[in-house]
Amino acid sequence: MTAQGDRLAGWQAPPAPDGSALEGRYARLERLDADRHAALMFREFDGHDSVWDYLPYGPFGSAAQYHRWMRDAAAGSDPLFYAIQTRETGVFGGVASFLRITPAMGVIELGHINLSPALQGTRAATEAFYLMMGWAFDGGYRRFEWKCDAGNMPSRRAAQRLGLSFEGVFRQHMIVKGRNRDTAWFAATDGDWPALKEAFEVWLAPRNFDADGRQRERLSDLTRLVRISSDPALSAK
Repeated sequence: MTAQGDRLAGWQAPPAPDGSALEGRYARLERLDADRHAALMFREFDGHDSVWDYLPYGPFGSAAQYHRWMRDAAAGSDPLFYAIQTRETGVFGGVASFLRITPAMGVIELGHINLSPALQGTRAATEAFYLMMGWAFDGGYRRFEWKCDAGNMPSRRAAQRLGLSFEGVFRQHMIVKGRNRDTAWFAATDGDWPALKEAFEVWLAPRNFDADGRQRERLSDLTRLVRISSDPALSAK
């Protein structure tokens, strides 16, 4: 007789995200709006075409072109796009979304991530992802996914640093901008979340940074024991 999975007694499907603002110490996320955000973000991305390399759209040749793309993207509910603001400066420097939102299965994905060079590697960027993970798991989702082009090593490192476990590579998964895309899969589950949440809170605490903003403990060290599997492509480097 084939073994079956555990019965989920009492489990109920969580709500779909409604775009409500997510507030943190370093970052604030609000529903993407072309009239409010397009011109500001175009300025942050302008001249940095490489940030679009692994996305299926962009770069954009003008602010008007970017505004049109954002207007269409922001109108949907899956993906549901957020603008990322650094609280210290007030600058909107990034975009991320919930997508493949499947409440009936308790599954949600984080994707369409695009961070300006000024936002990359900051506490605000890390906290933005933490806020989105927290919204999902605290709201009842069972599985939180991250997928990226297998050739996008910064994205693979970021997923692992955040404590998401490597689940393999789907070969010839997509064609993006006329090129083959193998896709690396990462995920965390609700069983991982309590320990991951504690790791994020330790890392994000002001006491974890010295007067010059240097971290005392690395997030990857704090999340390492939570991950059930690591990305072999990163271990080899």
